[in-house]
Amino acid sequence: MINVQEIRSESNKFKNALLGFQHLLTMYSGDVIVPLLIGTALHFSATDMTYLISTDIFMCGIATLLQLKRTPLTGIALPVVLGCAVQYIAPLKAIGSQFGIGAMYGSVIGAGIFIFLIAGWFARLRKFFPPVVTGSLITVIGFSLIPVAVQDIGGGDPTAASFGNGTHLLIGLVTLLIIILLNAFAKGFFKAISVLIGMLAGTAIAGAMGLVSLSAIGEASWFRLPIPFYFGAPHFEWSSIVTVSLVALTTMVESTGVFFALGDIVERKISSDDLKRGYRAEGLAAILGGIFNTFPYSTFSENVGVVQISGIKSRKPIYYSAFFLLLLGLLPKVAALVLIMPNYVLGGAMVAMFGLVGVQGIRVLQKVDFEDNDNLLIVAVSVGLGLGITFYPQILNSLPDSIKIILDNGVVITSLSAVILNVLFNFRKPAPQQ
Repeated sequence: MINVQEIRSESNKFKNALLGFQHLLTMYSGDVIVPLLIGTALHFSATDMTYLISTDIFMCGIATLLQLKRTPLTGIALPVVLGCAVQYIAPLKAIGSQFGIGAMYGSVIGAGIFIFLIAGWFARLRKFFPPVVTGSLITVIGFSLIPVAVQDIGGGDPTAASFGNGTHLLIGLVTLLIIILLNAFAKGFFKAISVLIGMLAGTAIAGAMGLVSLSAIGEASWFRLPIPFYFGAPHFEWSSIVTVSLVALTTMVESTGVFFALGDIVERKISSDDLKRGYRAEGLAAILGGIFNTFPYSTFSENVGVVQISGIKSRKPIYYSAFFLLLLGLLPKVAALVLIMPNYVLGGAMVAMFGLVGVQGIRVLQKVDFEDNDNLLIVAVSVGLGLGITFYPQILNSLPDSIKIILDNGVVITSLSAVILNVLFNFRKPAPQQ
């Protein structure tokens, strides 16, 4: 006799797995770029680079699980995926070149401990993040990523002679068009996985035109197990730890915006206790990253768009995504399958998703009283400064490196501006009469 309930259960598992794979594809290239750039700058061998990338992917899965599962100390329990933030690339490259790989990983562990210890204090700043601040922050997080998506559509490297190639642009735009059409005409599950279908279709089109290389698959090994201190014992150099800890503060600010954005999407009020657990999970993930010779991990804002566009607010797909990350980290040859997806295909999909993150910020701003001109000014100045620094970070070149590390980030500038202006204009106002 056919068990209908079992069939439905298996169908739901398959759907959640596909949704999880969609999340994986969204974050994959953004995370892999970190070990690629740092490993190349520090002249890692091909063998070491393979280890670095595969272990980094594995640790993304561990870090995601730490954030998904609520424990007495850690885990915000929102549908989030964690990866290594690009803010860490420049300081880690500099530390590795000047003080050695041991100091680089010592600074990662030190920063992780720092995040874990200040999590409770940082979470108490919750009152400084009303909708006028979080809305501005989320808006800039989304819209500041749009140039990255457009750059990917062009081929990824603006200095390359092939950048902006007509074929690449066409495939990237077709990928975006497929996602739009599926959202306009598809229903239910096919609409939920529109991003996945668009990326797979775009890759298939590029493959049919002979634009997809399979060499990465042939060169990768079948199995590799992560090993603690693979590149040697950590060295704790104080200035390196301070530098990476300062960068960690910027990622905590960005994570705060992501937490509030997801809280708004899943209709859950984010408390100070939630924030504390979320920060601690990122701190613990960074400590483990240093132990296994990878990197610090933080919440990826890219995946907020996937939650929004799919309409699936459950954590179940993210558990599958974490499992896939663990599996890909252990099986480099399988992981290399994801690397064959061209940048311009990813870029086409990212335009929609990053734009949705920005629009989510605008939705949060709808809760703000814009009859009050002070709130208009807070948003106008904060979003303007944030996007301005995002597009022209070189304006800060005359500042000392220690300050530039903190301010060379549009999200941080937006956060600082919005918090300070909100305190200036709104904290001195009398509370509204009940």
